[in-house]
Amino acid sequence: MIQLKSLVNCIDNSGAAIVECVQVLRKKAAASIGDRIIVVVQKQRAFGADSGSVSVSAANKVRRGDIRHAVVVRTAKKIQRPDGSVVRFDDNACVLINKSGEPIGTRLNGVVGAELRKTQWSKILSMAPQHV
Repeated sequence: MIQLKSLVNCIDNSGAAIVECVQVLRKKAAASIGDRIIVVVQKQRAFGADSGSVSVSAANKVRRGDIRHAVVVRTAKKIQRPDGSVVRFDDNACVLINKSGEPIGTRLNGVVGAELRKTQWSKILSMAPQHV
């Protein structure tokens, strides 16, 4: 359940480490796996901090304070599946996307929920190392 002011981990290589949800799109309730949200980048990931600041800014596609769209891929709230099983993740995580729905990053670090299948986020599913 992601709602206003929720801090969410960003699991792609776009350059954001932690983002804050500012709006849930197309829903009145809290966001769950597969929902689209609007986020603000709170913490930036440091790529190659020992090699100099020029490569760090070139590797990061987003900066602190940027407002972006994202898709929720993991939630700590339990989800009941149609087959009766219940799944729960350790953290809340998202993947940054552009306005047309394409992921900003090129790789994902960590598993994503299989609920993304029914919401047609096949590009994110193909980039993920595993879906549970």
